[in-house]
Amino acid sequence: MIIVPGRSNGDPTSQRGTTFTGTVWADPVVPASDEVVVNTVFFQPGARTFWHQHERGQLLHVLAGGGLICAAGEPPRRIRPGDVVWVPPGEKHWHGASGETFLTHLAVSLGTTMWAEEVAQADYLQSPGD
Repeated sequence: MIIVPGRSNGDPTSQRGTTFTGTVWADPVVPASDEVVVNTVFFQPGARTFWHQHERGQLLHVLAGGGLICAAGEPPRRIRPGDVVWVPPGEKHWHGASGETFLTHLAVSLGTTMWAEEVAQADYLQSPGD
């Protein structure tokens, strides 16, 4: 058994910027490696990632608030506390808070993350296809 104490590596909460729209904060859960990055991420209402994809996939576990996730070519879908989302390797997507509430999720990203363009406001505001 391994217990990883919270904030074990002393890294401060960091505000994310260049690949996010709005205010987003992230805390590392375990030290990052080339193989896996695990962060708890907090999005203020309306904040979201840019379009991106992961070499070996991404697992998201919604902890609090509410948000949206969207795969390229599909409408956004709502995500709520307790939801777990698996994004397959190479699938272009974005995720973040809804316009009405914050979102906190645990993000487990496998392999390299490839960032793309900002999500257009019109795409973000599409009606969710729950």
